[in-house]
Amino acid sequence: MNYSKTVKNKLLSIIDQMDRVHWLFTRNPNTDFCRTKKWSFTDIMRFILAMEGKAIKDELLEHFNFSKNTPSGASFNQRRAQILPEAFEFLFNEFTHTISQPKLYHGYRLLACDGSDLNIAHNPDDETTYFQSTPDSKGFNQIHLNALYDLRSRTYIDAIIQPSRMENECKAMCDMVDCYVSEYKTIFIADRGYENYNIFAHINEKHHFYLIRVKDLRSNGIASSARSLLPKNKECFDETISITLTRKQTKEVKANPEKYRIIMKETPFDFLDLYDNKFYEIRMRIVRFPISEDNYECIITNLPKDEFSSEKIKELYHMRWGIETSFRELKYAIGLVNFHAKKLDYIKQEIWARMILYNFCEAITMHTIVNQKVAHRKHAYQLNYTRAIHICRHFLSIKKEAPPDVEFLISKELLPIRPGRKDPRKVKVQTAISFLYRVA
Repeated sequence: MNYSKTVKNKLLSIIDQMDRVHWLFTRNPNTDFCRTKKWSFTDIMRFILAMEGKAIKDELLEHFNFSKNTPSGASFNQRRAQILPEAFEFLFNEFTHTISQPKLYHGYRLLACDGSDLNIAHNPDDETTYFQSTPDSKGFNQIHLNALYDLRSRTYIDAIIQPSRMENECKAMCDMVDCYVSEYKTIFIADRGYENYNIFAHINEKHHFYLIRVKDLRSNGIASSARSLLPKNKECFDETISITLTRKQTKEVKANPEKYRIIMKETPFDFLDLYDNKFYEIRMRIVRFPISEDNYECIITNLPKDEFSSEKIKELYHMRWGIETSFRELKYAIGLVNFHAKKLDYIKQEIWARMILYNFCEAITMHTIVNQKVAHRKHAYQLNYTRAIHICRHFLSIKKEAPPDVEFLISKELLPIRPGRKDPRKVKVQTAISFLYRVA
């Protein structure tokens, strides 16, 4: 059996098991999905997983092969309303665990954490997602997706969805770190938005490692606050320092600013109080290196120097870019920007469904071999992930038809790798995709 069929069977097997106890995942356990109709629990789950960015009616016609018995959009919405968003979250966790095959980097698992804003349908009544820059502007609604991504196996392993008005990336990362269970030594990699003592402590308490970019010495951040403990006449350095965190403001604490850092009452830190846990010592390594003639980057980590030199630290941080490209594929190739609903619970269903589809596609493409030994080729080649996702989505959606040779089709969709190419970042204002203007 091809690996693609194995992955699909694993996913459908979990859905079938959920169907046997579907009352655990519905709003009204005693009545939902009790009568036989066109839409079973399994049908709804599979349809939402394979949806594209088209209008609901077009999606239905294609899914049911333009049959005269194609269900209406209203019947679909009635059925999806009976399923809790947690059903898709459960499916995501179970499927991800089933296909998990971590690829280690020198014995360590590499996980990147980042967040991305998602524009949703305009709704001024939702105070948790609505933004308005000026009193006379139309305004917009957003939710925030926090994700934990395995950089080597190219799969999402956890996520937290927050209304953008209640966005808290640092708390989300702490929660995902606390929920993370693995037998492997793990390095959590993140960008400047995660410069936070609480994150460092949560990862330390789990006996894992962190590598987080922080504000440079010239800015106001953790590195600049430790300037007195760092080399004074060096632009580049790799220093390990020890700081004691506390909420107490005694004479001793204020007289030793090099030793103590006062954590104010309004600043979250989960391992301090004024009674039983008055002090928390944290050791961290600060690495500063140049990225251009006049610009430097600072990294804070707890990785051991004897295993990870400053050059390896730079290499690891560069690998963090994998989560940025995964967001691009998730939002535009998978179609996370094309929601088919206005209600927040339905939107959450689709977010989890798109992340399941992403992991499904990556699990298959990671096992597809690209033949580089072709004499006339000028460049090395990589898979075209947009085409691969389209093939995998069709493969997931088909029911009784003979399945295509997925691996063969994907291996034929290639793009040349051209090292050193640069393209300036094009920042555009993003809006929710209107329901009236969908790709036909």
